[in-house]
Amino acid sequence: MTHSPELSTARWRSSSYSNSNGGECVEISDDFPGLIPVRDSKNPTGPALIVRAAAWGPFISSVK
Repeated sequence: MTHSPELSTARWRSSSYSNSNGGECVEISDDFPGLIPVRDSKNPTGPALIVRAAAWGPFISSVK
């Protein structure tokens, strides 16, 4: 069984496309080797989606 990482100390960064207008944006953390935590920037205390790093690149390519 895989355990989710403790995200309370994660350093989050916003998309380079985000702006100060409060638009829809996600934040990710690079603090967890092999995993990419993703959260809604408008709800930083809400849940995070944990994506395997190997799947992150193909996901980003498909949404571009």
